[in-house]
Amino acid sequence: MKALLVSLSYPDQNKEEVREYIEELKELVKAVGGKVLGYVVQRRSAPDARYYIGAGKLEEIKQVIEGVSADTIIFNTFLSPSQIHNLENALGVKVLDRADLVLEIFSRRVRSKTAKLQVELAKLELELPRLYGRGKELSRLGGGVGTRGPGEQEAEVRRRWIKKRIQQIREELEEVKKQRKEQRKRRDRWHSDIRIVKVALVGYTNVGKSSLMRLLTGRETFVADMPFATLDTKTSDVYLSKDIKVLITDTVGFIRDLPHELIESFKATLEELQEADILLHVVDISDKKWLEKIKVVRKVLAELKVDEKPTLYVFNKADKLVESEQDIELLTEPAFLGEKSVVISAQKGWGIKKLLSTIKEMVEEFIEVS
Repeated sequence: MKALLVSLSYPDQNKEEVREYIEELKELVKAVGGKVLGYVVQRRSAPDARYYIGAGKLEEIKQVIEGVSADTIIFNTFLSPSQIHNLENALGVKVLDRADLVLEIFSRRVRSKTAKLQVELAKLELELPRLYGRGKELSRLGGGVGTRGPGEQEAEVRRRWIKKRIQQIREELEEVKKQRKEQRKRRDRWHSDIRIVKVALVGYTNVGKSSLMRLLTGRETFVADMPFATLDTKTSDVYLSKDIKVLITDTVGFIRDLPHELIESFKATLEELQEADILLHVVDISDKKWLEKIKVVRKVLAELKVDEKPTLYVFNKADKLVESEQDIELLTEPAFLGEKSVVISAQKGWGIKKLLSTIKEMVEEFIEVS
């Protein structure tokens, strides 16, 4: 994939914000093995209904495509089916939007059967509305007035298959939910003499949740400096005392403008968040936009109706800002949050004693009031 990126810049956005969105999109392209040849930004007060960008900018992009030999145009937004249809006709190359890119990463990275079903469901729900109108395009050269050409017939067959497959997947995921519910009941019965508290790790993608999971539980997890390095939910246990066990679950990382279809389809996996008693919200303290990304995660948590749970903010990657564990105390970022928080470096093992003691305090508080 040799891609050209396209984004709009709105009056209420500054250049730095637009650049950051573009950089994030570049990382997503790299995550699917693509190469970014360049990017085009247009300043507008609102998107164009037909092409998202203006007609003049569309002509400019045509020239850029020829000049750099791009084979794919990726828009840093969610396009309507008609916009994608119009853009591909006008530009003569493959057109993708932000949802396509994120879903492609997920489809390549997921490992469990449940997660694969969820990604397939999201991709099919995205494809279905895009089929309308494609059949007529395929049949422009065949058939007479009032007849249906082979392209329309082919599109209708595909539509029926997609609807049937969506129903099948939803039924399978519903069965998974029932099985997990039963497993949790059995697990609770097996440990009736032990108090179990469920803790879930949440956070923006690439903030070090998997590194923290490995540090807290000793469980080997795949760790890499890339978006969505790990996608399947993982759970391990840690005993705080002989009668208190903590189940720690690592969940998928969030991102700005996560496709709605993905949030919906992943609810079966993310129900681990709904079952959680305490959330550890992991934040990359070295990221200048950490507060903005906290808001992104909070928005997704609100969609999942879990934003009111007791939350500990874990500021990770302190080693990128200070040279020693003692210097962690000099970092003032958490003070601006006004919430319960600790600063650590999962990479260096800094601040872990304080993190564990804080988790223990929160677990004991939860047990006391529950």
